Amino acid sequence: MEDQEPDLVDRGRFDAAVTPWERAQWRDAALGWAERELSARGLRVTGARQVRLRPWSVLVRMTVEGHADVWFKANPPAGAFEAGLGEALARWVPARVLEPLAVDSGRGWSLLPSGGALYRDVLDRGPADPRAWEEPLRQYADMQRVLVPYAERIKALGVPDGRPDALPEIFDRLVTENAALDAADRGRLRAARPRLVDWCAELAATGVADSLDHADLHDGQLFAPGPGRFTFFDWGDALVGHPFCSLLVPARAARKRYGSDVLPRLRDAYLEPWTDAGRRTPADLRRAASLACRLGAIGRACSWTRLFPGTSGTVGAVGATENAYWLRQLFAEPPLLPAG
Repeated sequence: MEDQEPDLVDRGRFDAAVTPWERAQWRDAALGWAERELSARGLRVTGARQVRLRPWSVLVRMTVEGHADVWFKANPPAGAFEAGLGEALARWVPARVLEPLAVDSGRGWSLLPSGGALYRDVLDRGPADPRAWEEPLRQYADMQRVLVPYAERIKALGVPDGRPDALPEIFDRLVTENAALDAADRGRLRAARPRLVDWCAELAATGVADSLDHADLHDGQLFAPGPGRFTFFDWGDALVGHPFCSLLVPARAARKRYGSDVLPRLRDAYLEPWTDAGRRTPADLRRAASLACRLGAIGRACSWTRLFPGTSGTVGAVGATENAYWLRQLFAEPPLLPAG
């Protein structure tokens, strides 16, 4: 491997995070794989690498001679499915996702191209537009509909099961295992479990087929490479389940930026591609969206369990605290989205 300038390492607020980057043998293997894959495409890394270490991923930005930057990503074992999923999505919905340059699905490694302007940056630069999330969500819903026939194949890639009938058991496990919950917290959550079971049954009965749920679709998880075009990425938190659960995170992001008044229009923009003539009324779909926005909190809680092995101490406590926050959000009143 050619000599490189010293890596620029960003650990964010996770100085004590345990990642495989600390192991020289792993680091050499990962970077060697990435550079060989680039070399096979006639590309050469030049300059310092920018390394972003988090308890849930290792991300390395590589400057490539005569080419846009590329990104190496490594996921922990619980999220290693992302590499194979990204490769499959590039075949199934190529216009909507990043096409990896290379993947090693066995090791959970991906080599990714630049996707253009991050949507968060686009929003920050432009005038405040309360309708800004509507078109991305229409396109995301269209993509989910295309992926419905692939749900079982997505599960076979290792993407976790988040279907409504699986959520009560997942909830039980999360409540039992979470170290940030005290006995009173657990008691309150378990007492509310019958409501959760009823919501899951009602959501399953809507007849909307399972699909891919991104589970963390905020404005830093999509690119805007051109006017009216959006590319979705970062699938490490994904589940196979009721697609409407995806609404939780973008609805919260839009509310934070624009206020709660934007939420009914945003919800209806997302639901528009799901409207089948005569099969489901708008009221049915809005009720399902309200339920799914509640139940999406379980997917967010699960995300904080997908950390690199050995994560404990202060970093582990942050994960447990975030996990507990989302469990409590399940029963928050009023709901994020109204039922009507």
